[in-house]
Amino acid sequence: MSTPDLTIHHTFLPHTDNEASLAFYRDTLGFEVRNDVEWNGLHWLTVGPVDQPATSIVLYPPAAQPGMTEEERRTVAEMMAKGTFASINLATTDLDGTFERLQSGDAEVVQEPTEQPWGIRDAAFRDPAGSMIRIFEVK
Repeated sequence: MSTPDLTIHHTFLPHTDNEASLAFYRDTLGFEVRNDVEWNGLHWLTVGPVDQPATSIVLYPPAAQPGMTEEERRTVAEMMAKGTFASINLATTDLDGTFERLQSGDAEVVQEPTEQPWGIRDAAFRDPAGSMIRIFEVK
């Protein structure tokens, strides 16, 4: 049996403010904007690392989920506000430099660069919608 040729193409994170998300992902993180779609008053942004054109993050309006009830929408909004709804892990070879750049860009710091007991050094931020962004240092 051969190993399937699978890659991560898109991952999805919710967003609530198109301009704030654009400023964070493009201007603060340095990702390129790959797609910017507005439909019926809702906005989707697709962003990703410049040197990884096959991997993207789609920032989507959570209200666009088909079949969601109003109660579910309220629950999602509450979880997003607390930062418990969505997360993503990123990696860098320069955690301290990345941390300084994000901190100077007004990103909400959750955890400064820290050596974790399991051998990883990481830091954590929240994006404008409250999603947790952990950044791991890789050698």
